[in-house]
Amino acid sequence: MQLSAIGTPRIQLIDFDQVDLSNTTTQGYRRHDIGWPEPFACGEAISELDPTIEVTRIEDRFRPRQSIGNVVFCCVDSITARSAIWKSVNGRAAFWADGRMLGEVIRVLAADEAASSKHYATTLFAASGAQQGTCTSRSTIYAASIAAALMLHQFTRWLRDIPIDSDTTVNLFTGEWTLTEQASN
Repeated sequence: MQLSAIGTPRIQLIDFDQVDLSNTTTQGYRRHDIGWPEPFACGEAISELDPTIEVTRIEDRFRPRQSIGNVVFCCVDSITARSAIWKSVNGRAAFWADGRMLGEVIRVLAADEAASSKHYATTLFAASGAQQGTCTSRSTIYAASIAAALMLHQFTRWLRDIPIDSDTTVNLFTGEWTLTEQASN
């Protein structure tokens, strides 16, 4: 939704999930969206905001053979899926943003060149090391909105040819904000 609000002309949505009740309080879906495929519900909301945006909806898992744009936002709740998507799109997309959440701890990773891509690869780990449960099980709409805004912020920096922050962590609970590494274009 934030991408559409800044006037992104084309958006491709890829997801196999359907909206459930928990998505209304953690991701901003509306009650009448429950039961709809997430790409359809999100696409409808985008069209309500700006009907001129070209929305492509793929109601399936991401597949390496799928065509992608120059920019990829990874918003998945599985480190295995995240790793597989990265492996597929690394080198094909000019900008990558990945939002990770656990309750009120938000981590946004961005990559746009070799050094930030190398750093991103170091943040991937085996599924056995992941926290159990979904990222939304302890999440709130405001944390998800902040994560989306931080991802969009890195994207707009990239668009303006301003160096991106490749690794940002915000802990809302403790009030800590950490920039681990700064990358340059």
